[in-house]
Amino acid sequence: MIFATRTMRKRQERPPDEVCGYDVLMWDRNGGNMASDRVKILVVEDEPAIMALVTFTLKAAGWQPVMAETSAAAWHVLERMTPDLILLDWMLPDESGIRFLARLRENRERKHLPVIMLTARSEEDDRVRGLDKGADDYVTKPFSTKELVARINAVLRRKVPDRAKSLLKLGSVTLDPETRQVTAGEAVLELGNVEFRLLRFFLSNPERVFSRYQILDRVWPNQPEIEERTVDVHVLRLRKAMGDDGYMIRTVRGVGYMATDRRE
Repeated sequence: MIFATRTMRKRQERPPDEVCGYDVLMWDRNGGNMASDRVKILVVEDEPAIMALVTFTLKAAGWQPVMAETSAAAWHVLERMTPDLILLDWMLPDESGIRFLARLRENRERKHLPVIMLTARSEEDDRVRGLDKGADDYVTKPFSTKELVARINAVLRRKVPDRAKSLLKLGSVTLDPETRQVTAGEAVLELGNVEFRLLRFFLSNPERVFSRYQILDRVWPNQPEIEERTVDVHVLRLRKAMGDDGYMIRTVRGVGYMATDRRE
């Protein structure tokens, strides 16, 4: 396994450039994550055939697979990046997937990560045990790739709504994550990539207040060099692009920002 060596910053370390032979994330010349807008899924699986099938399936769905063949390798990845979801095999060479899941749920920083068990253990007791230990879903091998994609989408909608593919709407503003089109009434809004991600985050979490730090972790994941004032700059750009609807991105003094269609 090859990982990039970079200076560690206070928020998080950067992710690996390569895991188990699969390209994962590429960085542009300005230090930005070129794949940061793609859903990143950590696949913990030691069978090469299953790994290849899952990788192909995830890429075809437009997601970014990050591969780990052991529990230790998976934990190593988690220390350097935060995936949107984890696909976890039960029978791993160094530690059972169930034990890995239990450790994950005991970890304060990572306990909320969505996990789908993907395993050959299909008995009812096994499925119940996996769900009781904290799995968000349980898929048995052999599996349908279409069903796997559907189940991933369902978990993302529940657990990470800003990373799902369903339409997002607030007031007159509608955002389509698949076509990347944003409209305000009949008008199409022209947004840059960062402003699009920022608006998608806000529309996925209406009427909730987020600090600048929280917004950084969700809109600029795994980029610890980004400073909090960057949020202010892009919020201003977003409001300008939204025109009359810019009021929806409201400043909460002393805290951060929230999205609302209620005028003050």
